[in-house]
Amino acid sequence: MTTTITTESMPIDIESRIADLAACRLRMLDEFGRIIVGQRDVLDELLVTIFAGGHNLLEGVPGLAKTLMIHTLSQMMSLDFNRIQFTPDLMPSDIVGTNVIEEDHTTGKRVTVFINGPVFTNIVLADEINRTPPKTQSALLQAMQEKEVSTGGKTYTLSKPFFVLATQNPIDQEGTYPLPEAQKDRFLLNTLIGYPQLEEEEDIVDRTTMNEDQEVSAACGREQLLEYQRLVRSIPVSRHVTGYAVDLARATRPNEAGAPDFVREQVGWGAGPRASQALVLCAKTHAALSGRTNVSCDDVRHMALPVMRHRISPSFVAEAEGVTTNAIMQRILEEVSERETA
Repeated sequence: MTTTITTESMPIDIESRIADLAACRLRMLDEFGRIIVGQRDVLDELLVTIFAGGHNLLEGVPGLAKTLMIHTLSQMMSLDFNRIQFTPDLMPSDIVGTNVIEEDHTTGKRVTVFINGPVFTNIVLADEINRTPPKTQSALLQAMQEKEVSTGGKTYTLSKPFFVLATQNPIDQEGTYPLPEAQKDRFLLNTLIGYPQLEEEEDIVDRTTMNEDQEVSAACGREQLLEYQRLVRSIPVSRHVTGYAVDLARATRPNEAGAPDFVREQVGWGAGPRASQALVLCAKTHAALSGRTNVSCDDVRHMALPVMRHRISPSFVAEAEGVTTNAIMQRILEEVSERETA
């Protein structure tokens, strides 16, 4: 017996649509492979971000193709793409836009006209987002959460889909401005990009030192992407899985009753309710991209590190001992068990 869901007014066979989504993922990975060598886990997390309708903060040293990945993704989905290079002198108006005075040729009067900034697009690449002061960083807060921009007493709605894919380097921290917790929490995932394997790096050198130019084909259109996003959110999740996700998030809070002892020592601030929401949504998306309609606790565990690592603030003790948020989250995964089913 097949399960059907309804998005808007049209009934959809969820199993067949999930199969279509899984096939779309494979096509996109094949297209990625024409441009990007290796980095399969990173690409999978980017796809989870896109199909879940969230934002991603990518961290890695220079030269690991962070910008190329994001640009390739926009090409495969035929989405509008703008790149913003974040620098210390960048102003909020350089992101959201500005009001200018123009003469109305019909009446001869001067009128105020709003000129859209680069945030008015589908995919915003916020390159080296921590290179600009907090005042400018905050220009993205409303856009990331409400998909709107307010300026000059007016509010403008951004077109759908809308994603902020930001990059920052873990080295060369002089002259940078760490992202405030409120902004980091708005990123659905925090993806870490490591160095390529030996064979991958040799392949990268071979590809990029020749005259051959690779092109990617569109694998998923704008309307199809929006439909897949609605489909993902329509997948049912059991209270057992939801409860496990909530337990993981609550276990990161040092003042929470029942929190592990090491959390009280190593965590300054834990993850908020947005983390529980992100865990469930990303678990749904991971299951759907794998061609499954049943979401399990394994899906939650698979997405726990990229969802949680940027939402945990280590204590001074943890920082002094070199304990990372990854290590803290790994230990929480070991100690928090699934709830017993009745």
